[in-house]
Amino acid sequence: MASEDGQDNDEILLHLYMHDYFIKNNMHETAASLRREASVPDNSVQIDHPQGILKEWWSTCSDIILKEYSEGETYAQMSDHMMQTEENQNTDDMLQQQQVICDQSLGFFTKDSKFHVSGKCHTDLHHKSFFFGEGRSLNCSTEEVLCCDFSSDGKLLAIAGREEKVLFWNTEDHNKFVTGESHSLPISDTVQIWDSAEAGKSPLKLQGHGDHVLSLDFHPRRMNLLCSSDRNNEIRFWDINQDSWTHIFKGATKQVRFEPRNGKLLATSSGNVVNVFDVQTYKLYAVFKKCSILLQEHDKEVQSICWDPDGKHIISISEDSARLWSVSERKSLHELSSTGNIFQCCTFHPWNWKFWIIGGYRSFELWNPFESNKTLTIDAHKELVSSLATSIEPEMVASTSYDKSVKLWASP
Repeated sequence: MASEDGQDNDEILLHLYMHDYFIKNNMHETAASLRREASVPDNSVQIDHPQGILKEWWSTCSDIILKEYSEGETYAQMSDHMMQTEENQNTDDMLQQQQVICDQSLGFFTKDSKFHVSGKCHTDLHHKSFFFGEGRSLNCSTEEVLCCDFSSDGKLLAIAGREEKVLFWNTEDHNKFVTGESHSLPISDTVQIWDSAEAGKSPLKLQGHGDHVLSLDFHPRRMNLLCSSDRNNEIRFWDINQDSWTHIFKGATKQVRFEPRNGKLLATSSGNVVNVFDVQTYKLYAVFKKCSILLQEHDKEVQSICWDPDGKHIISISEDSARLWSVSERKSLHELSSTGNIFQCCTFHPWNWKFWIIGGYRSFELWNPFESNKTLTIDAHKELVSSLATSIEPEMVASTSYDKSVKLWASP
């Protein structure tokens, strides 16, 4: 079927997708050339996908190719094969940069372990599907490092822990600086705003919580909206432009996380239960706990929660298990036992969003809950992995550990 000017509708749609991808990746000159050559309108509607539809197409195609290529071979078999061939083959260290911002746990990856992939067993496309390797590392503290997060552009990683100060690490030139001021208690998340452009100055302190603040999160679109929770199960919404809180309600101790696409929902953890609130009404949207056969709460306290980038699923982590929840269906989809490991934190894979990265004792578990309950284990730190953070652009993961180090991980 063709349009009035003779163009095929599929071709027009492809041009719109390409234009959207170029704009979202700051390729404005290329986008302008496409508008001229393909008559793409200047007011093209953005495709509703965080990284553009081409990114989504590539992720889907790579999953299909991976599945066909490795048909009949389980992840456990792949891991065994890698261990056998690793002794006989050398590979270059996988080096990349990352971006981070402050979160309940600030984290980075050290360089005391290496993850090698056998070229004989896996193609480059296969690597891109879910493998990543250790890049730069930083021994940044004399105390345990507890949390980390990327800045929105991925150029800075904020790191904090028991030293009670915040360290900013530039992921481009690898320079670092420490805030001049400090907190009164070890940092797991505090309501104190830092200006990374002004050498870590703190122009704003938000006061009001009656107990230790354990978690915070910025709204993905309303940049003045901040959410925090404390040990007393209290949640506060703050307007940082007004230097004051706007609403208080109950329902979170360990973590608070806004839905990443439009921020209409807020996921929280309290004890062994995961709650989801409507941000506009502050009412419960869903409670993920044992109220039926389908909804199974954790046996132990939830340590970490994370949305996928599409806002469709939430993963929750306790020391003994991981669970994947469907937000729209309000039910548990998959469960993974820690089988002796100590699960502590989680994040989504930076370029293959079907995979989740779970931090445990000295290692990561790479898990695709839609394919199998088997995982691929990657040696990561010398002690417990305390936090994980993901940057989509550039594609990186940061980890922190009780071994006082931070590490960055990226594609081969």
